Amino acid sequence: MSSTRQDAWSQDEDLLLAEVVLRHIREGGTQLQAFEEVGKQLSRTAAACGFRWNSYVRKQYKSGIELAKKQRKEIKKNPQAAGSEQDIHEVPAEKAEKSKNTVQAINRRIEFNELVGFLKVLYENAQKPAPAEDPSALKRIQELEKQMYYLAAENEKLINELNTLEQDYKALVEIMESARKLVWHKDGSRHKNLNFTVNPEIKPEKVEK
Repeated sequence: MSSTRQDAWSQDEDLLLAEVVLRHIREGGTQLQAFEEVGKQLSRTAAACGFRWNSYVRKQYKSGIELAKKQRKEIKKNPQAAGSEQDIHEVPAEKAEKSKNTVQAINRRIEFNELVGFLKVLYENAQKPAPAEDPSALKRIQELEKQMYYLAAENEKLINELNTLEQDYKALVEIMESARKLVWHKDGSRHKNLNFTVNPEIKPEKVEK
C-alpha cells in the first residue's frame, strides 16, 4: 500500500499554479508575484510554489508559456488600447466607442488564444502517462531515508563493538600482567628455599628443605 505525502500537490493545485503564472507572464508581471499569489491561496510558501513550477508544472505548459509571451508582446504593442477602458470617460464618445471595441477585440483574441493554448496543453498531457505524485522521486527519497537509518544503526553497532573489544583487550592485558607477576614471585620464592650440601665422598647434590 503506497503512502501519500502530506505536502503532495494535487492536479487542481498544479492547474491553479499554471493559470496564475501564465496570467502574470501575459500581463508583464513576475513569476515571484505569481508564486506569492498562489502561496496565499494554497497556504504554501512562495518558495514551495516556485520549486513545484520549475521542477514539474513548467515542463507541462511549454506551449502555454510561449503563447503568454506572445500575448504580452501584443499587449505592449497596443498599450493605449489595453488601458483605454479606464480612461474612456475622458475622450469623446465616438473615440471612446472605437477604443472600447478595440479592447474587446483584443480581449476576445486573447481569450481565444488562451483556449487554443489550453486545449493544446491538455492534449499534450493526455499523450503522457499521468504521474501520480512523481512516484520515481518519492521512491528514491524513501530509499535514501532507509539507507540513512541503516547506516546510522550500523555505525552505532560498530562503535559498541569497538568499545567492547577495547574493554576485553584491557582486561586481557591486566590478566597477563597479573599472571607474569605471580610466576615471577613463585620462581623467586623457590630459589630462596634451595640449599646445597657438600659431602667429600660423594658429588654435591641439591637438597630441598
